[in-house]
Amino acid sequence: MFWHVRGTEEILDPLRVFISDKELVKLYVKAAAGEEYNVPTIAVLRDMEAVRTFGFPPDCCIKPTHGSGQVILRRDAAPIDYDEIASWFDMNYYRGRREQNYRTLRPKAIVEPLIFDMDRLADFKIFCWQGEPRLIQVDMDRHTNHTRKYYDTQWREQPFSLAHPIYAGTIERPRNLDTMLGVAAKLSSRFSLVRIDLYTDGARCLVGEITNCQANALERFEPASGEEIASQILFGPSPAARMASLQDAGVEAASDAAIVGLLESGASGTAIGRGRPAAEEYERESA
Repeated sequence: MFWHVRGTEEILDPLRVFISDKELVKLYVKAAAGEEYNVPTIAVLRDMEAVRTFGFPPDCCIKPTHGSGQVILRRDAAPIDYDEIASWFDMNYYRGRREQNYRTLRPKAIVEPLIFDMDRLADFKIFCWQGEPRLIQVDMDRHTNHTRKYYDTQWREQPFSLAHPIYAGTIERPRNLDTMLGVAAKLSSRFSLVRIDLYTDGARCLVGEITNCQANALERFEPASGEEIASQILFGPSPAARMASLQDAGVEAASDAAIVGLLESGASGTAIGRGRPAAEEYERESA
């Protein structure tokens, strides 16, 4: 499905292009979910003269707004790698990765504070289909020993990974997972398939970015059987739809409270933003 997003006109949807810019995406997050879910911005630097004259905080995160994966995590007033930042201003991410949503983005560098515990900060990446959170990827130790785990929205661990080994430890269900799923639902409501990247300390959650194409749609499942499992979770009936199907078939229904609990924990935001044109086009093509 990410190949469909990447390889058709859907990737050139003006909103997909807009949210690819790490400065502009914060305007979308503010409008769709709330300013409280944005990582604060210290500065946006639009040329190397601004970079060289800016007083960087002793601890901060520096990254290009027009690419993916490049980042400088500055701690304890470490020296700034101006050569690396200069290379960002010469970079057009499209030329190397052929993701067309990056093609027309203007080069800039954004400076943000280090959030939560940056030394062991887990990335929570929520895959959403037609505005509904479906699958959660948790990335551990991205800059040292990168591993991953996958969960469904009921926090049931899945027996597969993409590209990186399965994390061997235990990852506790975030205390604010329902809030995270609700934010992901709001932000994904205008897209067919999209990934909402969040950070959390268990109380607050902040949006890292919104990703149109997971790893340029190139990562492979390990084991290969994981692809079928992930597809069922992503594109199969939602938890709410499965419950309705059981009730229609005359299966004894759970209590109203149990149904509400299921919807809140497993299908937050299912009533938000259905029926995007691109999703409908894809479903017609797949029929």
